[in-house]
This record gives sequence, structure tokens and C-alpha cells, in this order.
Amino acid sequence: MQAVKVEVCDPARPGPWTPRVTLALVVLAAAAFVYVTAEIMPIGALPAIAVDLGVSEAAVGTLLAGYALVAAVATVPLVRWTAHWPRRTTLLFTLLCLVISQLISALAPTFTVLALGRGLCALTHGLMWAVIAPIGVRLVPASHAGRATTAVYVGTGLALVVGSPLTAFMSHLWGWRLAVVAIMIAAGAVLVAARFAIPLMAAPAVGPNRPAVLHHRNRPLMGMCVLTLIGVTGHFISYAFIVVVIRDVVGVSGTAVAWLLAAYGIAGLTAMGLLARQGDRRPRAAILGSLGGLALAFAVLAGLGFDGRNSFGTLLIGVLAIVGWGATATAMAPMLQSAVIRHSPEDPDGASGFFVAAFQVGIMAGAVLGGLLFELAGVPAMLAASALLIVAALVGVASGRRLIIGVGATSEK
Repeated sequence: MQAVKVEVCDPARPGPWTPRVTLALVVLAAAAFVYVTAEIMPIGALPAIAVDLGVSEAAVGTLLAGYALVAAVATVPLVRWTAHWPRRTTLLFTLLCLVISQLISALAPTFTVLALGRGLCALTHGLMWAVIAPIGVRLVPASHAGRATTAVYVGTGLALVVGSPLTAFMSHLWGWRLAVVAIMIAAGAVLVAARFAIPLMAAPAVGPNRPAVLHHRNRPLMGMCVLTLIGVTGHFISYAFIVVVIRDVVGVSGTAVAWLLAAYGIAGLTAMGLLARQGDRRPRAAILGSLGGLALAFAVLAGLGFDGRNSFGTLLIGVLAIVGWGATATAMAPMLQSAVIRHSPEDPDGASGFFVAAFQVGIMAGAVLGGLLFELAGVPAMLAASALLIVAALVGVASGRRLIIGVGATSEK
């Protein structure tokens, strides 16, 4: 592998978290924050967009599924196309596309133009995720790779806790277009910060065709991607309708829904911090524990839904299940991506590209299946399907001991 042009981390130092490394990780987390906030912005602004552009709320809802589809299809080809670019250049390219896409969206006179603007953002969404985690990993020694990946994923958690509620609030007060402009300005600021805080980082020294061949033949890597797809599908079957679950199963409505959603996000951020070290030292145990906790949360919620009682006990158990859902689902993503990267040290960006593509397909499949189950069988059946798919992913991880590897994880083998 070629040397990084600007050396940031010196393994001889007593610790990797120098001010320069910390600043770079903060900027990477900020990039994740603005991208995810842009992705989920229509959730909170759905009624405002529908009224302004004269379309149905169902039509606005397709912006999310369409976004995931574009990201899933474009990620791997774009990762290959940019394989020889310096990593900072690739990141700056994705952020520039985000800024332009938000400008187009803010000025969109029709729903079609808005969809095209979001399409540009979706095109580079997967590419951004394919490079920011490997960049974070290369900033620190191998023994801290999982913690660096978790630091980057803090941006995702903040997008759920801060970004989405804030853009929804702005859309309600001043209109959805100003909310999009705010995302555009934030993305521009992150673009400038990334130019000066992130080292150039040469691309891995691999041939133009070699990464794809290696990845397709890397059975543990492909196995991780398949299990990721199954797990993400299971999660999004119910997450796409989490507000309905909170209202109809837990019994929380009105403004209290926002507070419970915030608790969901805060639990995720807390769990990421608590499991970051274990993600390096005992990644298999940490991932199995998270999958087990997530399956339990879905099973409890499904049981409450089938039971149908409306009592204080149902409320208390339901709130705890929602918090547990947020903690386990949010904490798992960085650990999964770290495991994927370790399966392909010669081309971590390409491996991340396959992981992100599988993740986006899971989002799309989960949203579609969740909608069908919601219409045909109801919320409890939807939650039960989520639990079954998460259990399937858990069994897959448990039965494949070579799937989860990591520095300091030899005791788990």
C-alpha cells in the first residue's frame, strides 16, 4: 500500500488521539451528519413539500426509496471509477455534489426537479460512506480501527437526534426550502473544513480490475454483505414506520413522540460509545450481543402489538423496547463496517463500497416490505417479520466464525 502523503498518526506515540487526528475525525463525522440529514430530510418536511409542489404525501414518500435505489446501484461503479483518486479528493467530490444537489433542490420548481436534485446527492452518498470510514481507519493504528469507525458514525446518530428534528422544525416555521438551504450551507462549511483537516491520502496501490475480482472471491466479505442486507432489511421493515409503532403499540402520541424518537437516537449514540472498544477487542461478541438485543426489542414490541392492551405496563415496556431498539441498531453499523474493512486490507474502500451497496438495498427492501406488511397484515406482523430477519442474521453470524475478525479478537476464534 502506498504511503499517505501527509503523515498524521505516528504509532510510536503513546496514543493515537492527537489534536490533528481528532479534528479530522470530527470533520468526517460532520460529513456523515450533513449527508444523512439531507437523505432523511423529506421525512419531517413531507407535508410541506407535498403542499408546495402540489403532489401527494405518498409521492413525497417515494423520495426515500428512490434515494436508496440510486445509492445502491451507483456505489460500486463509482468506487471503482474513483479508485485511483486521493482519498481526500474523493471526499471533497462527494461533498461538492451534495452542495450542488441541495441548491437544485432548494430552487426546484417541480417535484421532478426536486427528485433529480436528490438523485445527484444519492449518486455520491454511497461513495462518501465507502471512503470516510477507511479514511478514519488510516488515521489511527490498526488496534483502534473500530473506535475510529465509531467516531465517524457519531455523525449518523447526531443526524437522527439533531439534524432531522431541526430540519423538520425549520420546515414547519419557514418552509422546507430554507431547511434545504441550511443543509447546503452546512455541507459547504464541511467541504472547506475537509480540505484543510483531512490529509491527501493516496489511493491503495491496486490495479484497475483487481479490487472487484478479489472482492467477489472473498467469501467472508460477501457473507458479511449478505448478512448486512438481511439485518438492515429486518430493521427498516419496522423503522420506516417507527412513528406508527410508537403510536399504535407503545401508546405514545402527540409531541411525546418526538421525545421518544430523541431517546432512540441518544440511546444509539450512548451505545456506540460504550461498545467502541469492544468493537476492536471482541467484535464478534459485540455484534452478536447487539443482534440479540435488537431481536429481543422487536419480539417484545410484536408481543405488545398482538396483545393489544393499553396500560401503564405496556407503556413502560414499550418505551424500554424502543430505547433498546435505538441502542442496538445504531451501535451495530460501525462494527459491521469495521469487520468488512478488515476482510480486505488491500482495498478497504472497495470493500466498504460493497457494504454500503448492501446497506442501501436493505433500506429499500425493508421500506417496501414494511409497507406491504403494514397494509396487508398490520403493525404486529411487521414487527414479527423484523424479529425473524434479525434472528436469521444472528444465526448467520454465530455459525460463521470467520465472518467477524479484528485486532485483538483472537480469543473469540
